[in-house]
Amino acid sequence: MTFIWFVIAGFFWAILSSPLKPDIAIVLQKILTIALLYSVTIVLARLAAGFVNLFISRTEGVPTSLISNLAKITVLVLGTLIILQTLGVQITPIVTTLGIGGLAVGLALQDTLANLFSGFYLVISKQVRTGDYVKLDAGQEGYVIDISWRNTTIKEISNNVVIVPNSKLSSAIFTNYHLPAKEITLTMDVGVSYDSDLEQVEKVTVEVAKEVMQEIAPELKEIEPYIRFHTFNDFSIDFTLYMRVNEYFDQRIGKHLFVKKLHKRYQQAGIQIPFPIREVYNMQDNSAIE
Repeated sequence: MTFIWFVIAGFFWAILSSPLKPDIAIVLQKILTIALLYSVTIVLARLAAGFVNLFISRTEGVPTSLISNLAKITVLVLGTLIILQTLGVQITPIVTTLGIGGLAVGLALQDTLANLFSGFYLVISKQVRTGDYVKLDAGQEGYVIDISWRNTTIKEISNNVVIVPNSKLSSAIFTNYHLPAKEITLTMDVGVSYDSDLEQVEKVTVEVAKEVMQEIAPELKEIEPYIRFHTFNDFSIDFTLYMRVNEYFDQRIGKHLFVKKLHKRYQQAGIQIPFPIREVYNMQDNSAIE
């Protein structure tokens, strides 16, 4: 835009210094004025969108295109009205006409407006934010990457994209795994044999959980993992491990590391994880085969 402004300034100087007829000079000056105001409007619209994105990124995280586009459109509309006012056009009748026409267009575009206002509701209520991991009642889950004027874009772990209309999302039942905080409790169900020393089992299991937390969530290591025994099962005494991870997706790598490390430590400590044993009877010789 800086180059365009220098070009417009050069044309202004040329018009003022050239022996043109007054009416032609006035027309050319108005054209250059319109070009200058329009370029300034574009720059202000971009700056407004940029400042909105910067503010949202500092306060909420990842900005949405809905709010930035709204700021850009607002500046463009105001700039257009200023340009028309500069040309001597009465903008009051235009605004009135646009209001009446907007009512008719609104009746014709009810679904689009429903999505638009639903998008504003989602952003203002902060039920869904860009960067959140959500799971819909229909089964789709992934990270919210954008909320636009019509739909919300969700990126699945498989790198596929799910497009959900804002009106559908605002009325759907979904789980936001980043609210009220990103940190989530990973739970793992484990069973040990009846011959095991439960005190030793608890000590070894918690130590392994701490090692896993040190690898994937060192900033949460102050939150101690713990286990709770809860069931005398047919083949084992069952318990559940509880430990904190940074976010929902970290549960996958957390479970992976925990199973590997726990299996190895149980083997070293002589702790058995039992498995069901079935007896098959041979009716001919009445012998049992395990």
